Amino acid sequence: MTTVLTKMVAKMLLLPSFVVAAAVLVHGYVNVGDGFSAGVIAASGVVMQYIVFGRRDIEERFPALRFAPTLSFAGLVVVLLLVFVPAVLGEPLLTHYPRAGIHVVHLGSIEFLTATLFDAGVFLLVFGFIVTAMSMFARAAERSHP
Repeated sequence: MTTVLTKMVAKMLLLPSFVVAAAVLVHGYVNVGDGFSAGVIAASGVVMQYIVFGRRDIEERFPALRFAPTLSFAGLVVVLLLVFVPAVLGEPLLTHYPRAGIHVVHLGSIEFLTATLFDAGVFLLVFGFIVTAMSMFARAAERSHP
């Protein structure tokens, strides 16, 4: 049973959870972001919505959540490509590009490296997995307790 206050707080915390996740993804603990933590932070905002409002209400309000398994798969593909493509090219696994000494494209303080793309892939993988798992748990709970 949820109260009006619980619903209000859950609605108010969804957007800040995405903002904090974006900040952690872009500029984590060091210069490159932290995709895993950002994925967990963003997914926790969505999980809170599932808990407070229920699966049906959330999936009606946010129809894009049905693409969470696709996001997770896309993140997995990105990560695997970034790990194994250098090996196919004769380089060690997880070789970062551009190489040292080569000009790096910047957008503000964000450097566009393969490490940044790797963090984005990890973010998609973690966020998609957690949201998909929560949706599956919610569906199973509805089937067992209609």
